[in-house]
Amino acid sequence: MTIALIIYFSLAMVLVGKLLLNGIRPTKTLGWLLAIFTIPVGGMLFYFVLGRNRRKNKFYRLKKTKEISAYLDTVENYCDDIGNNEHLNLPDPLKRHVKLVKLIAKNSNFLPSLGNELTPLKNGPATFDAIFTALESAKNFIHIQYYIFEEGELADKFLYILQQKKKEGLEVRFLYDGVGSKKLSRKYIGLLKDAGVEVCGFLPIRFGRLLSSINYRNHRKIVVVDGSTAFTGGINVSDKYLVGDPILGTWHDMHIRLRGPIVNSLQAVFAMDWNFASGKDDILSLRFFSEVPKLGKSIVQTVSSGPDSDFSSVHQLYFSIINKAKKYVYIANPYVIPGESMMEALQVAALGGVDVRLMLSTNSDSFLINWGVRSYFQDFLEAGVKIYLYPDGFLHSKMMLSDDELTTIGTANLDVRSFEQNYEVNILAYDKVLTEQLKNDFLKDCEISQQIDYHEFLKRSKADRLKEGLAKVFSPVL
Repeated sequence: MTIALIIYFSLAMVLVGKLLLNGIRPTKTLGWLLAIFTIPVGGMLFYFVLGRNRRKNKFYRLKKTKEISAYLDTVENYCDDIGNNEHLNLPDPLKRHVKLVKLIAKNSNFLPSLGNELTPLKNGPATFDAIFTALESAKNFIHIQYYIFEEGELADKFLYILQQKKKEGLEVRFLYDGVGSKKLSRKYIGLLKDAGVEVCGFLPIRFGRLLSSINYRNHRKIVVVDGSTAFTGGINVSDKYLVGDPILGTWHDMHIRLRGPIVNSLQAVFAMDWNFASGKDDILSLRFFSEVPKLGKSIVQTVSSGPDSDFSSVHQLYFSIINKAKKYVYIANPYVIPGESMMEALQVAALGGVDVRLMLSTNSDSFLINWGVRSYFQDFLEAGVKIYLYPDGFLHSKMMLSDDELTTIGTANLDVRSFEQNYEVNILAYDKVLTEQLKNDFLKDCEISQQIDYHEFLKRSKADRLKEGLAKVFSPVL
């Protein structure tokens, strides 16, 4: 027993050293210290699963090819140029948001791309019709990446198209998350491999690294076709997007099709994930990054973020849009568990006269998350943030609009998990036409939704308050 205690406290002191060296927030450090010393064994296990700072100890380091190094130098020079002369040769939308342009270039290493065509795709049928049309027209390569890929009608259609495209001689790569797609059968994966598709799981569940990786998931959804067309957004591959869910009903979501030079950025995100998951670096070749002609007028920038990136890029994106807003910020998101800085940003915007609206789902796919989200309602409402509960089915969209010019759509929720623990990707469009189109659609949804009244919300039962309080305790790890 004495030896066991010595070993335990020795390990505990090592973890204390790691906590102090990593320099995380004081409240978070104190919380982990209490857990380690008051919950025997369990506190350490929780730390190994949830507490380690991946920004200090990176999962992944990009192989610095000559081409990648040259590109990163280009990004650095671009940031230096607009830093010295902020309006240097920039289109008007970028001049108005030059600090945001530079922020994304610095934290994600992606420059703004001009001359793109963007098509918003609302809900499953429209999204998968567009994706399947693009896949069927592919001539060179197909790259597919999903967090959740469930077998069913949609998966069967994917399988059939990919089998046909391999017969035509195309390169096809298929990347799935090891936890999100844990139900994907060996039979289905085998059929893909038998057809010649390269298949790889991202951080699959393995005993040897279970504690170190299970909490860090790849939440991205990316499809790239021939380097000229790409898709991203909130929609996973699941038949519930076609036929609904027996409990939650119809799933509502937002995706986007991108055509033009911006596709190279999404291809780069896929390539880095593929390189990490498979260990193969052939996909980093320039042959997958084509000179895509300009097909539209949209200016777009890609924002990628992960637990081991230098900064929480998506958090900084959302935070900056909210802080810059002068007229309005409209947000549709199912999981709004904001953390202190995001909460304060939303409150300050609303108190300063900005029309801040949150569109959330009346229903939820998680009891704990549902009450965790509701635990922030009173703080929002007190500051004047308007909350709307979408009444039909489950709202899964991840979208933020501001001031008739900025739109971000992607995979990231407005919660700590997306900001700190998941690999995410969003696109930011500096696009007046797209933003006004989506704003009008958002306002129509507000008309059919239930707006939460502050004074009525204060009358909720003590049982509901207790559920909110308990859920809020766990909100940082939801």
